[in-house]
Amino acid sequence: MSQPAPSVLAALESLELPYRVITHDAPVRSLAEAAAARGVDVVDVVKTLVVRRGDDDYLFVLVPGGRAISWPKLRALLGVSRMSMPPADEAFAATGFERGTITPLGSARPWPVVADVVLASRGEVTLGSGVHDVAIGVDALALLERVGATVADVTDPEPDRG
Repeated sequence: MSQPAPSVLAALESLELPYRVITHDAPVRSLAEAAAARGVDVVDVVKTLVVRRGDDDYLFVLVPGGRAISWPKLRALLGVSRMSMPPADEAFAATGFERGTITPLGSARPWPVVADVVLASRGEVTLGSGVHDVAIGVDALALLERVGATVADVTDPEPDRG
C-alpha cells in the first residue's frame, strides 16, 4: 500500500495530527475525480499552492476545491504589491514536492501558511501527501492550528467553465 512521503509522515507524527491515508486506484485528472476517489465533497479537496513573494520567499496557500486564489485579497492580506506562482521546478526546489503532491506538512522548508476561511468551517479535508496518487485526510481546524496558518478570505469561487 502506498504511503505519504517520509517527511510528511514525520510531520504528522511530530504535530500529533491524526490522519487517514487515501490512495487513488487510478490517476485523477480533475477536482471532481479527486473528490469522488476520496469520498469527500469537492470543497474538501484542498489545493496547496506555492506562491512566491520575492527571491527565496514563498508561502503556501491552502485553497478549497472549487475556489481560486483572489490575488487582490491575498496581496492586501500580505501587504505586498507583487506575487506570482513559481514554475514547477522552482516550486519543487522550495518544497521538495512535485506539483500535484504539495503539502505544507514536511516541506523542505517551513514556509508560512495562509488558509482560506472556508476551510475553518469544514470537518475533514484532504490534501497532498508528497506522493502522487496518495492523499491524506485530516481535521481542518487541527491542521490550521498545528501549521500556524493565517486564516483569511483569500479566495473566490472558480468561474463556471460549463
